[in-house]
Amino acid sequence: MVLPEGFALPPWYFLVPLLVVLAGIVVLLWTLDPPVTDRTVLAFAPWMMFGSTLHVLYQIGAYPDGIAVLFASPSVYLVTAVVAGSVWLVATFLYAGGLQSSISRFVGIVGTAFFAVFAAFAIVSRWEVGAFDPFWPVIAVVVAGIVTAVAWIALSLWFTEVAAITGATGALVVFGHTLDGVSTAIGYDVLGAREDVPLSEFLLEAGSSLPIAAYVGGGWLFVLVKVVLALVILGLFREYVQEAPRQARTVLALVAAVGLGPGIHNVLLFTVT
Repeated sequence: MVLPEGFALPPWYFLVPLLVVLAGIVVLLWTLDPPVTDRTVLAFAPWMMFGSTLHVLYQIGAYPDGIAVLFASPSVYLVTAVVAGSVWLVATFLYAGGLQSSISRFVGIVGTAFFAVFAAFAIVSRWEVGAFDPFWPVIAVVVAGIVTAVAWIALSLWFTEVAAITGATGALVVFGHTLDGVSTAIGYDVLGAREDVPLSEFLLEAGSSLPIAAYVGGGWLFVLVKVVLALVILGLFREYVQEAPRQARTVLALVAAVGLGPGIHNVLLFTVT
């Protein structure tokens, strides 16, 4: 009910090296113990988007057959984590050596560059064959931004302490899951896209079965669940962020990635197909 259709581990000769390298990076980061603040989490937002772009390129057949499996699900998450973690390590060493004034700034700039280059490649490669239509993806981003603003204002008014403590990290969590919800709803109701995750498909079908679906489509329930779930998670994390801010923000960054990654994936995939 949770894993998407097509979710399968890559062959062992890819999986084992990826896991070993990733484990080494995690151990080094654990030893170096770099700071994890709101700025750190925001700096990793482009990397979440970069991972989605790698998967979109896989779906449009941009990779050679020999390595394409690395960018399928779930191996694309491991590849992204290895690259992003390596950059985080480099940034930490550069900062310790006085060559960079900020770890998060270096991570964010490099992540933005990676995302921009690969996203541009996906767009240009599909533009050449006439497969480029950004109208509904842009609408999805705009609507997600508006819904996020309304949800965050409501959280700030009624649960001020939660919004103040989770800060920019919390806002990213809400935006990421809202974008995933809105883009999925548009894909389902307008573009005729098929949902691969069984639980998401269940919510979309449940929304379509209600009378209000004749006026607003079936995806509204999915959007509502995603937004409410994000806000509830922030409420549950309030004390955790106060007591252990570094660990809590790291976990919240992963929560944000679960929303922002699929959301950007939908936006870019709808743009180029």
